[in-house]
Amino acid sequence: MIGLFVLGCGSSAPVPAQSKPVALEKEKSAAAEPVVEKELPAECTPNAAGLCMPPEDWVKRLCGGTYPDVALAMFGKGTPWTRGYLRRTMDAWSASGGASSNEKVVFDEEVLLVMHRAPDMGGMQVSGGGGGSYEAFRWNGTCVSLTAEEVTTRLPPKAKHPRIPWKNLELKTREALSADEKVGPLVAEQRKECKGSTFGEVSGKCAKADEKLSGVIVNYIRSGGVVPKPETLP
Repeated sequence: MIGLFVLGCGSSAPVPAQSKPVALEKEKSAAAEPVVEKELPAECTPNAAGLCMPPEDWVKRLCGGTYPDVALAMFGKGTPWTRGYLRRTMDAWSASGGASSNEKVVFDEEVLLVMHRAPDMGGMQVSGGGGGSYEAFRWNGTCVSLTAEEVTTRLPPKAKHPRIPWKNLELKTREALSADEKVGPLVAEQRKECKGSTFGEVSGKCAKADEKLSGVIVNYIRSGGVVPKPETLP
């Protein structure tokens, strides 16, 4: 009896090895795919307007949000992007649907012309014809839509700029700017005068300190000062 029992157990079919779960294979495949890191554009995209502009798909993402850190990087000294200057003061609005500043764009304000829209000629083609409209990128990180008649590429005696939204800049950008001997003292002054203030409800002293800080930041960038690469990109 014992011998028969042992023989019966030994004759059992082996348990087949389990195959690897399909989900695990998919996870490994996904992990193997390289992650594409976002970068700031550095070269001009050819276009009919003959201006130096970033890629259009990138600009659509740019103008769909607010990117003050990107503005400081793109307005830097030596960057190739075409500068434009306002011919008049007007309300700031964007046809791209992104956030618009409640501050007006002012006469002689410096912008980057980042997208050109050809004029609708009703099917006609005019050789050498200008016109159309632009999406322009401002120092405060927002876009504004302009007609060709509202902007010029001729440098004015003194280019203007909007307020730089200091509190909205990334921490490492604020730290880098604060380390500059000219920017640092005005950061401290702005912090003192604007303590406890909320957007839209600021004292005269706070507004003045904000304006002075914005001016020195713009001068720092225009003169070749650098800021860290933005962490948040379009």
